[in-house]
Amino acid sequence: MGTTLFTSYYLCPLGTIEIKANDTSVVSVLFAESVSIENPNEWTKCCILQLEEYFAKKRTIFELPLHQDGTAFQQKIWDALLKIPYGRTISYKELALKTGKAGSVRAVGTANGQNQLLLVVPCHRVIGHDGALTGYAGELWRKKWLIDFENGDKNGKQLDLVY
Repeated sequence: MGTTLFTSYYLCPLGTIEIKANDTSVVSVLFAESVSIENPNEWTKCCILQLEEYFAKKRTIFELPLHQDGTAFQQKIWDALLKIPYGRTISYKELALKTGKAGSVRAVGTANGQNQLLLVVPCHRVIGHDGALTGYAGELWRKKWLIDFENGDKNGKQLDLVY
């Protein structure tokens, strides 16, 4: 795995997304409050292209080499997130059951919240057992927008953002 980090920014309907990659994979996709100097590579550029397709409703699955540092438990949860279909949601309890961790709903929620690859590893598709939107590193209003967007709202309840 490469040690040099490359950075690109993508302006989407939800704000600015910062993409970081090394020589071999995308390592983070996070909402950013500010923009710094870009030094893109092939993976940050590829991620931007796929994000553009996602927001144009032309892509439902991201096809990128990904890497997140984490425990075996976190890796298991993040892998399970990749299996949640576009436009669907599951509860934290369901996610715990699917990963064989039925008694670890809080730990599953914590691992979900530590995902550094927002949108690409769709942690926004996990909701409370009662359907409530709980927890999202990108803020709950973005989680709601993404769920609405994926469920057919052509504008994802788009807000008038000033860029």
